[in-house]
Amino acid sequence: MSSDITTQMPGDDIAVSSLEKFFPPARSGWRSLLQPISKPTERALAGVSFAVKSGEAVAIVGPNGAGKSTLLRILATLIVPTRGHASIANYDVERSPAAARRQIGYHTGGDEGFYGRLSARENLGFFAAMNNLSVADIRTRIAATAERMGITADLDRQVRTFSTGMTHRLGLARALLHQPAVLLLDEPTRSLDPLAAADFRRLIKDDLVRRLGTTLLFASHTLSEVEEVADRVLVLEEGRVIAFDTPRGLGLKAGSQSFAEAVTKLLRQPVPSGVAS
Repeated sequence: MSSDITTQMPGDDIAVSSLEKFFPPARSGWRSLLQPISKPTERALAGVSFAVKSGEAVAIVGPNGAGKSTLLRILATLIVPTRGHASIANYDVERSPAAARRQIGYHTGGDEGFYGRLSARENLGFFAAMNNLSVADIRTRIAATAERMGITADLDRQVRTFSTGMTHRLGLARALLHQPAVLLLDEPTRSLDPLAAADFRRLIKDDLVRRLGTTLLFASHTLSEVEEVADRVLVLEEGRVIAFDTPRGLGLKAGSQSFAEAVTKLLRQPVPSGVAS
C-alpha cells in the first residue's frame, strides 16, 4: 500500500482516527480581548474517531462550537488537522488532498460563491472546468445534473436572479458535477423556507443516497431533519464524540421516547474525557 493511502475498513468511504484541530487565538481586534492570556490555542476537535460506510447517510449534531464545521472542512481538504488522520475513499486528506478532493462534493447552506452576473450554465461550466472535466463531459454533466436538481429551465438565467432555494439546488448541482462518491453538507437547509427544505431533504435522501448510492455526511441543527435523513448520528460536544448510533439507538441509550429528547439529554451530560466508539 502506498504511503499516501490511509487504511480503512472494507466498505467505509470515510475514516477518521484520533483527529485533533487547534486554532491560534486572535492577536488583534475585538476578538483578542476575549482570549484568556494563558490560553495559547483554541481547541476545535479533540480526538474524534468514526467511520461512514459506503452509501450511508450520517448526520453530525451538536451545539455551536462543537466542531461540526471544522470536521467537515478538514474532510473537504480546506484545512489540515493538527494531529490524527482522516481519509476519503482510502485517500488521506492531508497527504493526498487532490486525490481525496476528486472523491467528494462539498456544499454549504451559506454563501455559495457563484458569479451573480453569469448564468447558472456558465457558473457550472467554470466549476466543472476547475474539476478538470473535458468540454464534452461538461456539457453532458451539466445537462444531467441540472435535470436531477430540477433547474434545467433556469440554466440560462443570471444567478443573481435566483431565489435562495434555487441557489441551494445550484450549489448541490455544482458539488455533484464530477460524480463524487462522498457528499459533505454543512447545514444545507439553513435559510430555506419549510417547503423548500422538505424538497431538499427528499432530493438528498431519495435521489442521491438511496438511488445513486452516494455516501452522505452532513451537519444540521434541525433534529427533525436529522431523524428523517440520517441512518446514524454523530453527536459532538466540545470537539469530542459523545455518541454515535442510529436515531433509535440514541433514544434507547438515553432512555428517551423521542430522538430530540435523547440528543438533548446526551448534550446535557458531562463531556467524557475519552472518545466514544
